[in-house]
Amino acid sequence: MLQAGNVTLRALEESDLEFLYALENDPGIWGVSDTLAPVSRFALRQYLQHATADFYEVRQLRLVICADGRAVGTLDLFNFEPLHQRAGVGITILAAERKLGYAAQALALLLPYARHTLRLHQLYCTVASDNEASLRLFQQAGFAVVGVRKDWLRKDFFWQDAIELQCLLIEKKAGS
Repeated sequence: MLQAGNVTLRALEESDLEFLYALENDPGIWGVSDTLAPVSRFALRQYLQHATADFYEVRQLRLVICADGRAVGTLDLFNFEPLHQRAGVGITILAAERKLGYAAQALALLLPYARHTLRLHQLYCTVASDNEASLRLFQQAGFAVVGVRKDWLRKDFFWQDAIELQCLLIEKKAGS
């Protein structure tokens, strides 16, 4: 478990079933999670049974963001590439818990863990161009905008750009 102040990052537990059910079935986040349909409790139970598999084996890791002991969101590392030591990062916070600083605190916990424990060289993320809060969050955490994908995300009946951000975790040596 990783902790700073009142925020912790911890592994998934069987008791997280109802929390995950509420989070995964929020249509407001389906667009960023490439989902178009609700998730059943049965599917989530199966997911929880395999969620503790080794990061190097399954190439993903989901941690629960807790504030004062309550589950308020998740932090996901995905598309882990061992050769290149990089992974994508995504954060989802329950609608009622947003704008309270939990995502920023979770990222602050993640960066040293990714660097020193997981030994990653970099993290990256993709953010919808109209998601100003997420763009600000990642940039304040040290992520830099490295590109724009035009018409990358479909939102309702129109297309929007996606902003690509990257955070180098290992300092470059002089001359490289």
